[in-house]
Amino acid sequence: MVQSAKLWEIEMEIEMEIINRSVSIKDHVEGAPEESDFELKTDVITTELILGSNDVLVKNLYLSIDPYQLNRMKKYSSSHETSNFAAPLVPGKTVDGYGVGRVVASAKAGFEKGDPVAGVIGWEEYTLVHQGTMLNKLSTTDFPLSYHVGILGFSGLTAYGGFYNVCKPKKGEKVFVSAASGSVGNVVGQYAKLFGCYVVGCAGTKQKVELLKNKLGFNDAFNYKEESDLKSALKRCFPDGIDIYFDNVGGEMLEAVVANMNLFGRIAVCGVISEYIDAKARVSPNMLDIVYKRITIQGFLAGDFISQYADFIALTVGYLRSHKLHVLEDISIDIESIPAAFAGLFRGDNIGKKMVQIAEK
Repeated sequence: MVQSAKLWEIEMEIEMEIINRSVSIKDHVEGAPEESDFELKTDVITTELILGSNDVLVKNLYLSIDPYQLNRMKKYSSSHETSNFAAPLVPGKTVDGYGVGRVVASAKAGFEKGDPVAGVIGWEEYTLVHQGTMLNKLSTTDFPLSYHVGILGFSGLTAYGGFYNVCKPKKGEKVFVSAASGSVGNVVGQYAKLFGCYVVGCAGTKQKVELLKNKLGFNDAFNYKEESDLKSALKRCFPDGIDIYFDNVGGEMLEAVVANMNLFGRIAVCGVISEYIDAKARVSPNMLDIVYKRITIQGFLAGDFISQYADFIALTVGYLRSHKLHVLEDISIDIESIPAAFAGLFRGDNIGKKMVQIAEK
């Protein structure tokens, strides 16, 4: 009788029907994305959560909106071949990405209805997360759930790993951060200041520049759009040269930084957003400078630092609880706002971490 009961539990199915809206690309996107590149679909999800399947049905609350997704939308990008997170998107299929939600139903041990979770979900209202897809219960829940998309999520981990591990800072060193008001750049700048570095950032509006200096505590900042000569602008901000560059943009800015770099300078290449929409923006820094100044240039991905996640959380939560870190979030509301939110990244509309709130709870 006991054996029959166990067999029944394994085979029992929980059937649910849910109206689900989702966002996909109509076709491959080349160049700057526009809202018209996306389509909103409505489907009925019929789920059969078989106990033992390890499937988890998640109601999505916050979706991370990230520039790297544009490379996935292209017909071809060299990044497609390097990482699962960079896998190409299929037109008509729901876009997937990082986000936070709550468990609606679970066939996976350790996940129960109502649990807050973070991981790979879809640009949709509900996602059926299968075995093997990254999904974790949130262990720190005394902060807003949105924090786990940004400063306590991959954006924060990217900033932490890139600054502390790739840049290998020393107190008193001079640090430059491009796209410094963005989701990663603003956190890097704050980490660097707290570590004891001299920090300068660049951004694309007067409002962002003032925020960097007056709220986030950067030593200086400038609007790159108002500078006709980036090399001269950096020389003005760093008369004694740059030790560390956290690169979010690539292009001409990287070229200008190398010209102003000190001996044994380190460059952490987090992103090259200037090249995502314009391949002609690709430039080459002075290779003689790199050789004779012995400059280290290293690209990296947030996933490289998963093993340090506990250390990242401990440091960042400590800073948050002591009010030493400012959290910058730029939140759009409702799934219908996803196309505009994504396109806005490439116009420089966002301040801080861009995300879309799909539901309140």
